[in-house]
Amino acid sequence: MIAATRRLAAALIALALAACGGGGGGTPAPPPPAPPPPAGPPPGVDLSEVARADPGSLLDADWVHGAFMQIFVRSYQDSDGDGQGDLRGLIQRLDYLKDLGVRGLWLLPVTRSQDADHGYAVSNYRDIETAYGNVADLDELLRQAHARGIGVVLDYVINHSAATHPLFQAARTDAASPYRNWYLWQASVPAGWSVFGSNPWRASSTGAYYAPFWDQMPDWNLRLPAVLDFHRNNLRFWLNRGVDGFRFDAVGLLVENGASAWENQPENLTVMQGLRQEIDQYAKRFTVCEAPSAASSFASACGRAFAFGQQSTLLAAARGDSAALMSLATQPDTPALSPFLSNHDGFAGERPFDQLAGSLPQLKLAASLNLLRSGTPFIYYGEEVGMGGGAGLSADPRLRSPMSWSASNRGSNGFSTATPYRAFAANVAAHNVAAQSADPDSLLAHYRALLALRNSQPALRRGSLLQAQANGSSLAYWRRLDGEQLLVVVHSGTQARSGLSLSGAPAHGRLQPLMGSSGELLADAQGQLSLNLPPQSTHVFKVVP
Repeated sequence: MIAATRRLAAALIALALAACGGGGGGTPAPPPPAPPPPAGPPPGVDLSEVARADPGSLLDADWVHGAFMQIFVRSYQDSDGDGQGDLRGLIQRLDYLKDLGVRGLWLLPVTRSQDADHGYAVSNYRDIETAYGNVADLDELLRQAHARGIGVVLDYVINHSAATHPLFQAARTDAASPYRNWYLWQASVPAGWSVFGSNPWRASSTGAYYAPFWDQMPDWNLRLPAVLDFHRNNLRFWLNRGVDGFRFDAVGLLVENGASAWENQPENLTVMQGLRQEIDQYAKRFTVCEAPSAASSFASACGRAFAFGQQSTLLAAARGDSAALMSLATQPDTPALSPFLSNHDGFAGERPFDQLAGSLPQLKLAASLNLLRSGTPFIYYGEEVGMGGGAGLSADPRLRSPMSWSASNRGSNGFSTATPYRAFAANVAAHNVAAQSADPDSLLAHYRALLALRNSQPALRRGSLLQAQANGSSLAYWRRLDGEQLLVVVHSGTQARSGLSLSGAPAHGRLQPLMGSSGELLADAQGQLSLNLPPQSTHVFKVVP
């Protein structure tokens, strides 16, 4: 009993010493400190997960086959008198676009950007460029456009961000940042690279980063699952608000496999197939990709791609070039390739007015060749009134002038009540909406007629293009869908043509004129037709019972 008491006392003394920090080597070590909580993202970036929540669509299923208008919001309509276009201004012009007959709008980037101009240096993927308004303004644009049967597609910049993007700032400042590998880095600028004529690796104090377009637009590391998840969440953020789809920028440059393998890599197709599958989980959405050197491959991966290269063929055909007309006749029917005449980039060509030296008949022919083909066609804003390049401007800004609404383009009927941020088109005095609206022979009237015809005829929207026939300065082809048959004939010659023989009609078929001609056509027993064509004219006929 005494021994037990002594052992208990010794234990109590030892505990007392441990409690006050005394004692010898037998004192137990303190527990290790708790690990710090994981660091959140840098301020100014939203990395939260966005669950899919499709609000549905008020648009009819056919809207994706109508013509689209490509709009540079900064140059379309100013609503607040600061000399720059904005979303509220675009809302004010929706009735014009509905009356014109477009079914979709492709907006150049409207997200927050570093460049404060074209918008392709995105600094915040889930917010609106300050000069354009705010997210509520975009919501209102969607509501108003949908009420008019028009879809709204956003330009999504997946290849690169702005250098001011908080994630790149974190990666650039600290080589140990958890976001370092969200971008592409090497210890120093490697030799042997040439993209667009220069080395795409840019030196910084913490290493070299990959940025082929501009040192202020570093490329994302799209091999990293976290980066792809970031983009998927961004897409869902806008899709959940009712955005009707996306145009994806520069998809041929997404993944690099070395100095000689930086474009159109197989991984790019995989990336876009995955994103398209995400978008297709939403009803009636639209996807189109920019891939100038691999349009067909990306048309399959994305669902649609722009028909780069064809724009110059369409314009040459409008000039009467027989080789270009033959090329159009022999091209396979590829409705996944979207035709266009020009866009916001100089490498795609000048505006049609400048390429065609202002010829009104040729501008009308170019419109016909673009809008009566298969595929979803695109019109660049101002093209419908023959808007030319900006006065005194060069390179890309020349193609991005404020819209030509009226001759003065100031006041309630013009672009802005203030001095515009950029020069107007050089031909604004004569080629504007106000001057052409009441003229039945104007280019604007021709666009309205073409779009009304496309919207009224399912075979022009979704039908196959068959039996194309080129003969000198004339091109003809059939558009067929579910028993409906339309014949399109474009004659680009400056002289009238008599007795043009065409095949493909039903035996003894009767064709009613829908555009260009006033009299019916009758086919013979072999389905042959004979047409007399005025110079530089467009004709559309429909087979009737």
